[in-house]
Amino acid sequence: MHIYKSGPGRFLLLATGAWLVIFSLTRTVLFFTHLDEAGHQPGSLFAIGLLYDLAFLTYAALPLGLYLLLCPPSIWRRRWHQWFLQGVFFLSLFVTLFVAVAEWLFWDEFGVRFNFIAVDYLVYSDEVLNNILESYPVAKLIGILAVIAVVLGGVARGAVARATRAQPPSRLQRLGGIAVLLMLGAISLQWVDQDSPRGQGGNAYQRELASNGPYQFFAAFRNNELNYQQFYATLPDAQIAASIRSELAEPGSTVVGQAPFDIRRNIDNPGTLRKPNIVLVTIESLSAKYLGSNGDTRNLTPNLDELRTHSLYFSNFYATGTRTDRGLEAITLSVPPTPGRSIVKRVGREGGFASLGQQLAAVGYDSVFAYGGRGYFDNMNAFFTGNGYRVVDQSSVAEANIHFKNAWGMADEDLYRQALNLADADFAASKPFLLQLMTTSNHRPYTYPDGRIDIPSGHGRDGAVKYTDYAIGQFLEQARTKPWFDNTLFVFVADHTAGSAGKEDLPIANYAIPLFIYAPKLVKTAENTQLASQIDLAPTLLGMLNLDYQSTFFGRNLFLADAPPPRVVVGNYQHLGLFDGTNLAILSPRQSVRRHENALGASVETRTNSSDPLAARAIAYYQAASMAFQQRLLGWQPRTLQP
Repeated sequence: MHIYKSGPGRFLLLATGAWLVIFSLTRTVLFFTHLDEAGHQPGSLFAIGLLYDLAFLTYAALPLGLYLLLCPPSIWRRRWHQWFLQGVFFLSLFVTLFVAVAEWLFWDEFGVRFNFIAVDYLVYSDEVLNNILESYPVAKLIGILAVIAVVLGGVARGAVARATRAQPPSRLQRLGGIAVLLMLGAISLQWVDQDSPRGQGGNAYQRELASNGPYQFFAAFRNNELNYQQFYATLPDAQIAASIRSELAEPGSTVVGQAPFDIRRNIDNPGTLRKPNIVLVTIESLSAKYLGSNGDTRNLTPNLDELRTHSLYFSNFYATGTRTDRGLEAITLSVPPTPGRSIVKRVGREGGFASLGQQLAAVGYDSVFAYGGRGYFDNMNAFFTGNGYRVVDQSSVAEANIHFKNAWGMADEDLYRQALNLADADFAASKPFLLQLMTTSNHRPYTYPDGRIDIPSGHGRDGAVKYTDYAIGQFLEQARTKPWFDNTLFVFVADHTAGSAGKEDLPIANYAIPLFIYAPKLVKTAENTQLASQIDLAPTLLGMLNLDYQSTFFGRNLFLADAPPPRVVVGNYQHLGLFDGTNLAILSPRQSVRRHENALGASVETRTNSSDPLAARAIAYYQAASMAFQQRLLGWQPRTLQP
């Protein structure tokens, strides 16, 4: 008797066959609902997708197959065991259907299969679970899925019953079956991985559709930290050192770092030191495209549109990443998005850096990070506490002072109310302050206090954007009544955009975010069009203070007259890019180097190598940043004055 004709073999083929059908249907539905993005010609998409489905099934079938093959015949023939296997089959159908729906919702939010974001969400299950419960009709969905699983289980009941009543295999057949399962797993491990055979480059939507969500989830879990030297294109240390120092050179700066990747330099900003207060508001998911002044016709941002006419506004400004922790990393430490986890979340290595808060604390500022949610999320508490800030988060605020909250934290207006209190206290103590705020309201489930705007709470991103704008308007109106207002820089910038998915791995247009610097008595109204990103914000603010300091920043002071060639660094946890205003170089694992001509337009992709000048610049930034982090060259040290 062949193993597949035995009871365990039949049952395993039934279960894995059902899973395979659901995986294929998921891919088909995603494809036909995203034809414009994926293209109408599927090509090898479904063939590669089948390969990933089978690869995942070789792993998923292993524990079930081992149980079935090792089950003693005396237990196999018991009636209770047959009912148990019926239950296992039903449960496997339900779980696979649940995963399919979860993939659909995840794609709707991020435009990709499960990836490192899903892994991170698993870590912070409290916020994520509450967010899901507040965003979707979970009970109804589970009920519908249970009914579908029961119906499908009923259809397959006869086949499952025949499998559970079939004879168990012989001992030799058991050993052969176990060997086959192990061999298939080994083949999958050897020939299929996170990037191959689905490849890199080309149409990113097609590549994601060709993937298997559960497979990509576990691959991301295993590979959420990537060693730059091992996985990415490199150049000789001496060449990198010369290139990055040239990129970061500015008038009056003196290099003091000795190691090849030590970018430490003394910055001499001209003029007398001044100490205005700084309120730096990092706004959740605020894409530049939402601003009415950028062409949006829905009137979602009337307060920000008005603020733009009274601010120094940067209209060619980009986020470095796609997650909040990446935005905070870039703004606080002025470093490119190194591969894998952000520095914020590298537990045990997240502190001791020469941060914006540390630089200001050294000259007498009260540096405070105020977060609308709970600061253990994304490891924010440990990161900011370890880098010169004191932390005020949702847990620091009395419940009586929180008028509205959802899964992610208190409403923006409550956060701004706490900021006003913090500013009042520092002003009373005659202490300049840096209040670095992180908002939460512009995030699914998009809920906020009733009666504030004309879009009901919980009705989507448009309402959340409009409420975010409303809260900013109220905050500034109240701040203008304060005695510290005239001596305060108000900075409004997004942590990242509302969506970063696109046909390219790094669709640069989707990374555009606004930056406002507002201080009627200190800063002239203007529009700055130079290419810049979040890593440039900290050195620019310190330049506005005329502060002399020792810098480990990879960013530039945007007020320098003779700036080096323009560039923006952008990335996700795997792909790393450098955009020069026209073209984009992308570095990917397996030493892949690509170039996108006319990245904001047709974005034509070609393969290239490290001899390409644009690619060489990208390598200089990312290799230097990764090695400086690994070699602990970005630590805080008070400035050493030259004789």
